Amino acid sequence: MALRIELKPQERLIINGALIRNGDRRSTFVIENQCKFLRESEIITETEADTAAKRLCVTLQFIYLADNPPEAEDLFVRQATEIMKASPSMATYILAIQDELSAQQYHRAIKRGRELIAYERQLLDHLEASLDAGAPQG
Repeated sequence: MALRIELKPQERLIINGALIRNGDRRSTFVIENQCKFLRESEIITETEADTAAKRLCVTLQFIYLADNPPEAEDLFVRQATEIMKASPSMATYILAIQDELSAQQYHRAIKRGRELIAYERQLLDHLEASLDAGAPQG
């Protein structure tokens, strides 16, 4: 089944490891065979990975795009273990990601990683609000 992709002007896309940038106009193209791709909106760069969940998602991207991802999968296990030690409530998200990886559903694993990032953001916002509420008024 073909996949139609529409790119905005200057939008980037990774297809099988090749970084492609669209020109000055919107364009549409069709992918007619199986390939690995990530749209710019799905990509988290290493410089943007400023939290544990985002760093885990960078690893998931690498697993998805790699031809032979065992090294990255080992890194995923180490990162996931550290995240669960620091915040056991994230285990449900980590296990959902692991299930997708086990089924070799790497793109779905990235989507689950996005859910983990959103949950992490909620935790950080809650912590920040708690700290603000406990700060001395002056």
